[in-house]
Amino acid sequence: MTSPTFSLKRPLAACALLAAAALAHAAPTLVGFAKMPAGTFADGPTSGQFQAAANGVTPPYVARQPVQGFSAVLFGPRAGTFYVMPDNGFGTKPNSPDYLLRMYAVEPDFRRAVGRHGRIVGSGEVKPVALRTGWPLRGFEGRHAALGRITLSDPDRLIGFPIVADAAFYPYAGTGPGRADIPVDAAIREQRLLTGGDLDIEAVRQDRHGNLWFGDEFGPFLIKTDRHGRVLRPAIPLPNSRGIGGLPLVQSPQNPLLADAAQANLRGSNGFEGLAINPAGTMLYALLEGALIPDADQKRLLINEFDIEQERYTGRTWAYRLEAGGTNIGDMTAINDHEFLVIERNGIQGTQPNAADMFKKIYRIDLRLLDADGFVRKTEVVDLLKIADPNDLDGDGRTTFDFPFVTIEDVLPVDERTLLVINDNNFPGNGGRTTTAPDATEFILLRLDEPLNLTPRPPLCRLLESPPWCRSK
Repeated sequence: MTSPTFSLKRPLAACALLAAAALAHAAPTLVGFAKMPAGTFADGPTSGQFQAAANGVTPPYVARQPVQGFSAVLFGPRAGTFYVMPDNGFGTKPNSPDYLLRMYAVEPDFRRAVGRHGRIVGSGEVKPVALRTGWPLRGFEGRHAALGRITLSDPDRLIGFPIVADAAFYPYAGTGPGRADIPVDAAIREQRLLTGGDLDIEAVRQDRHGNLWFGDEFGPFLIKTDRHGRVLRPAIPLPNSRGIGGLPLVQSPQNPLLADAAQANLRGSNGFEGLAINPAGTMLYALLEGALIPDADQKRLLINEFDIEQERYTGRTWAYRLEAGGTNIGDMTAINDHEFLVIERNGIQGTQPNAADMFKKIYRIDLRLLDADGFVRKTEVVDLLKIADPNDLDGDGRTTFDFPFVTIEDVLPVDERTLLVINDNNFPGNGGRTTTAPDATEFILLRLDEPLNLTPRPPLCRLLESPPWCRSK
């Protein structure tokens, strides 16, 4: 937008009105839009055998795996491509033992406006690409599709607890569809592939050696793998560094090492939703999605620092306070050594009767600055329900845009003024935009009013390679 010019003869009141108008229009702007259809599938073992039908979709998916919405995003092998990660599959431990834990390489062809007159270019589609080169693939299924993904596995039996691949039959809780006599797929058993019955991965980062670190919600655990997704060491539990409630570890009811789920001090699905890494690739900052049970009235979420080289928690923690309208966080990513972006939301989505109470925002936090109560200081960066869309990039006929999904779980600074944000569509559930079909997975680029103090990232570290910067000290 062109800044208004002022004449010396212009009344001060008029100047004030123009200045106020300029500020009123200073909302983040949608500058790119793409979406992946909800019904996007990849090759794999039959899935959805324990999932209920929803939004007109009836499982199982024979010899197929839903690509799903995404819970984490990293830069891909070339400019304009990204590595994206679904979570545990269908939302719970009992209904996801046949869903493979994977990462995919994709390239969104964003719809965007170019030139003085805002000509729209780009198809708005999201296509798979090869993990190593970023070159286009024909699809998520079929010949060569495996070049565009990795699947997590534990062939060396290092993870430290029994996994679905250890059993002859899928675990069955008896409360939903499916049966107790469905054999575990041979590929899962033989390759010891990890599934949504083992872990609920909600975040991933790559360290300077090229290894991957996944944040899990069931433990919560940190999981270390090589760049092929092969587990390298036992799952790392979270120490209760602040001693809240007196127990030595933070554990959810789904923790496989917890003898009695009633002793959990963290609610289910409240584990590591955010996992940031410093620009040097040496420290992780793991943020819980929800508060510890003894601490819930404080709306206090804990950030725990983890030393990658030492493979241990440092004991340093910070507290993040949810807003009055917020109930959970969706992601955390680094801007520089001390500033981070955090998605904060509540569980209301666009089609619900109480949609007016939705809360979906992105905040900047600074670990060096604490408020009077000891919480990290927050600054609002984006209200995801109030975005300018002057070129109607999503094609809905409006010049405003909102992101009304219950789970918004990906934020990545593309540059100092641009953020990539993606939703998890919880296929085939959710109802952010419709109640008659599953939501699509939307990729949006947002132009910020103020630049971030972004530390330039090192050269790309591809998942299947280990270039020099990954090995350097």
